[in-house]
Amino acid sequence: MLLDPMGGIVMTNDGNAILREIDVKHPAAKSMIELSRTQDDEVGDGTTSVIILAGELMTVSEPFFTMKIHPIIIVSSYFKAMDHALKVAEKIAREISVENHEEIADVIHSCIGTKFSSRWGSLIVDLAVQAVKAVFINKNGKKEVDIKRYAKVEKIPGGNLEDSRVLNGVMFNKDVTHPKMRRFIQNPRIMLLDCPLEYKKAESMTNVEMTKEEDFAEILRQEEEEVCKLCQAIMKFNPDIVITEKGVSDIAQHFLLKQNISVIRRIRKTDNNRIARVSGATIVNRPEELQESDIGTKCKRFEIKLVGDEYYTFMEECEEPKACSILLRGGTKDVLNEIERNLQDAMSVARNIILDPKLVPGGGAVEMHVATELTKIANTIEGIEQWPFLAAATAFEVIPRTLAQNCGCNVIRIVTELRSKHAEDSKDAPYWGIDGNEGKLADMRVIKIWEPLVVKKQTFKTAIESAAMLLRIDNVVSGISKKEKKQGPAGNIEDAEI
Repeated sequence: MLLDPMGGIVMTNDGNAILREIDVKHPAAKSMIELSRTQDDEVGDGTTSVIILAGELMTVSEPFFTMKIHPIIIVSSYFKAMDHALKVAEKIAREISVENHEEIADVIHSCIGTKFSSRWGSLIVDLAVQAVKAVFINKNGKKEVDIKRYAKVEKIPGGNLEDSRVLNGVMFNKDVTHPKMRRFIQNPRIMLLDCPLEYKKAESMTNVEMTKEEDFAEILRQEEEEVCKLCQAIMKFNPDIVITEKGVSDIAQHFLLKQNISVIRRIRKTDNNRIARVSGATIVNRPEELQESDIGTKCKRFEIKLVGDEYYTFMEECEEPKACSILLRGGTKDVLNEIERNLQDAMSVARNIILDPKLVPGGGAVEMHVATELTKIANTIEGIEQWPFLAAATAFEVIPRTLAQNCGCNVIRIVTELRSKHAEDSKDAPYWGIDGNEGKLADMRVIKIWEPLVVKKQTFKTAIESAAMLLRIDNVVSGISKKEKKQGPAGNIEDAEI
């Protein structure tokens, strides 16, 4: 539970969320926090593992500095270890079919098994898989899954978490501009604009000189004519809904209401892009340039509902929507925020599998297997480089060790047993890991704990590269002066902190 600077509370066990909130002064610690952010942006999972592994790599390198081994030698050994570790992970990875819903669900279950939302069983897993499959596009063999832009999470406090669902379309927090406009339309014709439907105001200050009172009426008439022209350009195509990112004047509302057109104004650019994707409409900049092909007809149902105490617009029952909204309901804002973080992790894992459908066993099995293999390779290395290489191998054991500590079993016994299992030359050796619920060893294929290979590779790369960068630092020079002593008119600054 964290208190943020504004006095709000954050409750989470997401590594990135915790590190994002805490305030640190030490420069090395700041760079470590960046690691979890990178990991979160890149693959969305393994944010805690990166920090633990990077920290352990730093710890095991400490004795070499007292032995006066040069950092360059340590770093080059670490990079060799990284190359071998990636090869070992590739070797034990297995490929799955992206069409197999059950196998993808197993991986997401492993990802959110330790998180708050795991108590609701497969609910979050199903939401994540549905959302990712909705935004998945395969263009000439090039896969694209943009969950950040096209899978929007809408959190509405109240109701049960079981009411959460992935819409077959999109929703946004807006109401029509006039109370008499239609709030429910079947098979609507949708027009999207990003220009204001009002009289153009001058860029800079404009002076208008009026000599008689009719002039004022003339100016108002001209304004009305301009707006009328805009509305006529729109009405020509007979749309049911006009959605614009900018403002709509009262007079434009009046003209459009006469034609029974519903208008929604000041919508976000991102929401407009999502509507364009689900309805097949094109966002137009000038009403004069509208064409029939710009009108969206793929959305079969437009409805505005009161959810909680606010109006939300729902555009559902779309043909092949390539964007979606995920509606989350829950008791409090804290619960919703944590569920959203878990859902983002789950969606990232689903995206990783669709883009690269290779899995490795979880539960510390990969790390222990990498440690065992690296120890064997270390014995073949000659010279001083052998020691840092061996240290990197033992550093990988920190993941299974931490898992053992978290489930409250006898850490030394469990880790030793796991090490001996992986040292065997059997086919099953790489698949043995720790079952966190029971606190004993288990075959990961039996208890179905799998992780995407992409996440593991990213974890190893990020951790080793950052540790190598920090190990090369030999001095921290601070640009902040410790104290200022003013002497005479000019004054001088003493004791700069180094």
